[in-house]
Amino acid sequence: MAGRIDDEYQRLKAHTHKRVVDKLDEDGVEVGGANRQRVEDAITRAVHQYIAEQRIPISNQDLNQLARDMIDEVMGFGPLEPLLRDARINDILVNGPQSVFIEIAGVLQKAAIRFIDNDHIVRVVRRILAPLGRRLDEASPMVDARLPDGSRVNAIIPPLALDGPSVSIRKFNRHHLSAEDLIQSGSMTEECLQVLVAAVQGRRNILVSGGTGTGKTTMLNLISQYIPKNERILTIEDSAELVLSHPHVVRLETRPANTEGRGRITARELVINALRMRPDRIIVGEVRSGEIIELLQAMNTGHEGSMSTIHANGTREALVRIETLLAVSGYDASEKAIARLIGSALDMIIQLVRLPDGRRMISEVVALDPREDDPYHMEYVYRGHYDR
Repeated sequence: MAGRIDDEYQRLKAHTHKRVVDKLDEDGVEVGGANRQRVEDAITRAVHQYIAEQRIPISNQDLNQLARDMIDEVMGFGPLEPLLRDARINDILVNGPQSVFIEIAGVLQKAAIRFIDNDHIVRVVRRILAPLGRRLDEASPMVDARLPDGSRVNAIIPPLALDGPSVSIRKFNRHHLSAEDLIQSGSMTEECLQVLVAAVQGRRNILVSGGTGTGKTTMLNLISQYIPKNERILTIEDSAELVLSHPHVVRLETRPANTEGRGRITARELVINALRMRPDRIIVGEVRSGEIIELLQAMNTGHEGSMSTIHANGTREALVRIETLLAVSGYDASEKAIARLIGSALDMIIQLVRLPDGRRMISEVVALDPREDDPYHMEYVYRGHYDR
């Protein structure tokens, strides 16, 4: 029965869960405050007792699996628990009760688990959110939160999600790939590494560009390791994913609005505040909105060596994306002035790609060398070799 996702097993889980909860309540077992082993033993006994009372034919192996599932259901996050424990899994995507996908090594695949129904998904998500003081209901049908371990969870339920609750979990990984790991896997060459190290230590302003899941944060983590130890770094992120092994780092994180729609702190506000905190370098996890204005101006006015990432599928597309962000954020200037601002602020763009087999690679590294007639003039300092 391990890994079974059929309807019969889901019904058995639902009935068993109700019985286990009732039994724990009858016996006065406090799930949150008691010794974990004592609670697990109580759950296991309740499962065995229920199966015996109902005379349900089940093998010992299947009975043990059912008990394990009930422990996850009562004490953890239900069907998500084994996925959260699996260090190989980077992302968990729930698209309704019977459609759960995971990403391992850059490849999406369907997971051999399912939920009982929509209510089951919502119940598990609420359990995840409870310690965070966040809510998910008809009045607040969308939530984005960071778990205590740094993982990020986003959930959206009907009526906004038409086909049932949708949950996305980006697991936080404290073990980031080293330069040697990326060279060994063919993601970049030793020659490329030397180019990046020289750029960081030479205080070049760097933008890491790539599509979804190309490893932008991993690359930002990697190159940040080469910042001299005597410099003060301020990081600004929507969700804290950067892990810098540096002695002088101040980490700032945006804050969403509360249930009354107040208290939101944006990345743009944090960048403005960071400039008053005497940073040597500013690292913005990803530019998505108005923070691009202050970041570019900071890069142009004494904060050389700053870095960020952007969602774009090519180096030229990254520059166009910045232009678009400036325009929608109300930056009032001519096209020529905008191009000059961008061209003079950025020194280097690292472009990442993800291949169909899940491998992530540096496709090219370009240095911006603005000319009077071409503010985006590029010199290619590295080009990766791979089969498209």
